Amino acid sequence: MSGNYPKFRNDRGVPEIRIGVREFRCIGVSPPQDHPHIYIDMGAADTILCPYCGTRFRFDPRLTPFDADPPDSFFGDQSAACAEPQLAFTRFGRLSPR
Repeated sequence: MSGNYPKFRNDRGVPEIRIGVREFRCIGVSPPQDHPHIYIDMGAADTILCPYCGTRFRFDPRLTPFDADPPDSFFGDQSAACAEPQLAFTRFGRLSPR
């Protein structure tokens, strides 16, 4: 796992975010109120829940890797992110330090 996966946030508190990738990082909400920036792998599934904030992410092949619906859910300001723990979550529920 490299650290260059797109990051998504849920500042609006919507129940579902559509994204154009199956591997990504969820940060919860924008810093400084963010949760650990965790790697999530959807595998072949179309949806997955973040184990920290409960946001449901749905894969949408019509979107690019840097698009989301709602659009402001993509977190593009990587420089604003604080030091992040390396955690991984898969659709099988494994949470492990990386």
